[in-house]
Amino acid sequence: MSVQPWGESRPGHRHGHPPLVPGWQSPVPAPQAAMRASHTDRDRTVDVLKAGFAEGRLSAEEYEERHEAASRARTYGELAALVVDLPAGPMVAPPFQAAQPVPATFLPPPPVPPVRPTSALAVVSLVCSVSFLSLPAVVTGHIARAQIRERNMNGDAAAVVGLVLGYLGCAFWTLLILAVGS
Repeated sequence: MSVQPWGESRPGHRHGHPPLVPGWQSPVPAPQAAMRASHTDRDRTVDVLKAGFAEGRLSAEEYEERHEAASRARTYGELAALVVDLPAGPMVAPPFQAAQPVPATFLPPPPVPPVRPTSALAVVSLVCSVSFLSLPAVVTGHIARAQIRERNMNGDAAAVVGLVLGYLGCAFWTLLILAVGS
């Protein structure tokens, strides 16, 4: 038999396992119960004990005994046994709950969408229209827009600008020929 820090005993207490005191200490059957506790985990447990004392759930003696046991605790199971009969209080996420989802920061980046190719004929139409080659600009602009729609390509803006400038160029050349010919 071993004597517990709060004065009660139980037969068969094994070293390293949380003591069992009827009424408030029962083992927490979880794989994380044997995991080592940190200072922050002990502080969270003490916060729950403080809240329990402040609310009248623990006597001053119980609070002192559990506070000392929390400072000596080495595993999550030992800490959980100290507060099993108290509301969770400020304890954010007990270690014996189901695993939380992985934060997006640690997930692999999403796949990059495939790059849509730009229509070469749209670029040719734009270059021809700027170079005062109006008729080729209009022809390649119309072909480029048809390809862009069929093949889901980029370059529609370049093809439209090539068409507009090409038609304006055709009008300019037509007026120039008519003016010189008269």
